[in-house]
Amino acid sequence: MLEIVEKTLLAGIGAMALTQKKAEELIDELKERLNLSEEEGKKLMEKLRGAAKENQEKLEKMAGDEVKKACDRMGLVSKEEFEKLQKKVAQLEKQLKGQTA
Repeated sequence: MLEIVEKTLLAGIGAMALTQKKAEELIDELKERLNLSEEEGKKLMEKLRGAAKENQEKLEKMAGDEVKKACDRMGLVSKEEFEKLQKKVAQLEKQLKGQTA
């Protein structure tokens, strides 16, 4: 299950990288066709990069949420929950050793 989510996330990130490359090619083409100045081309590229970064962050958040939901459905605990339980067990063991001594 986690493999599928991981592969989906990686595919999405790969698509984003490919999209950015295509966007750069499109900018170059538009600069030529519309006679955009270097400065105008840079501004357009920055705007597209910002949108791509925002979309990537949204995708990563959605993927993280889906992984968390899948783990919850499968009954898996988070690393933090596991570490908290380990500490609690260690404390209880220490208390038990103190009572039997």
